[in-house]
Amino acid sequence: MSALPPTYRALRVVQDDQGPRAEFQTLPTAALPGGDLLIEVSHSSLNYKDGLAVLGRPGVLRAYPMTPGIDLAGTVLQDRSGRWAPGSGVVVTGWGIGERQDGGYAELARVQPEWAVALPPGTDAHWAMSVGTAGFTAMLAVLALEDHGLTPGDGEVLVTGAAGGVGSLAVALLAAAGQTVTASTGRMEETAYLQGLGAARVIHRDELPALTRPLEKERWAGVVDTVGGATLAGALASTRTHGSVAVCGLAGGSELRATVFPLILRGVNLLGVDSVTCPVPRREAAWARLARDLPAARLAGVTQTRALSEVPALAPEILAGRVRGRTVVDVRG
Repeated sequence: MSALPPTYRALRVVQDDQGPRAEFQTLPTAALPGGDLLIEVSHSSLNYKDGLAVLGRPGVLRAYPMTPGIDLAGTVLQDRSGRWAPGSGVVVTGWGIGERQDGGYAELARVQPEWAVALPPGTDAHWAMSVGTAGFTAMLAVLALEDHGLTPGDGEVLVTGAAGGVGSLAVALLAAAGQTVTASTGRMEETAYLQGLGAARVIHRDELPALTRPLEKERWAGVVDTVGGATLAGALASTRTHGSVAVCGLAGGSELRATVFPLILRGVNLLGVDSVTCPVPRREAAWARLARDLPAARLAGVTQTRALSEVPALAPEILAGRVRGRTVVDVRG
């Protein structure tokens, strides 16, 4: 086995008397956290949670200093458990990386071997990070709807926060599955973009919070909600009998002021989607489906690639809602 790199470059969030701040550091490999699997990271991605972490906003990083980046992909350098052969291409999302332990904004990462998933055949690290936690979460939401009976031809399927990372890929995945997708967004200037992903109709996000009655007119056969709050309440009240609502975000708020009437009078299923501790078999199934339904060519129009050195400047942009689709981070730049 070749010698391991003695040092690595990382974007670290540190805290001092002036508060948290992000800075680039060169660290000894021995500074990596515990874990049997050592990965040479080539790519990460930029998610809303990463923006919060890089800017030192409360509620994401559990300790300082910390390397953010809730996604990473690269090549196995060493696995003391014997599970992974050196040279294997892997992707890691969730499990607290970039929050509770050092994440993907570094040239090296050390994690538990069971956290990694093999890159599907015919894919690479750049593709995996154009999907990232956002696409993985969207896929889990779509699978949850399908597990609860959603099939093509059932009717309109709503995606809220559709111009964001999770929403964009949910639109594309649902369209690839033959669903009739209605995209809800506050950025109507993105209508052509959403239609290009496969949305049959685009509505303004204000339509959903305006639905305040316990039961509204039945409309949605299924919902992927990335927003929460009053948007989720309106979507729930207008979901059709025996339809399902997959909840995977809170960009519009964490509170849910609704009634149980859609659940007990229409049999609506309210489904929680957790991408952090998702079991390995479900992860593998999701990544295999993503490779089938979202090939690299399909993602090219929704993906930009930026260098790690640009992440501190991009963080406020994603929090302000000015980043469309997916941003792949080339850790080597």
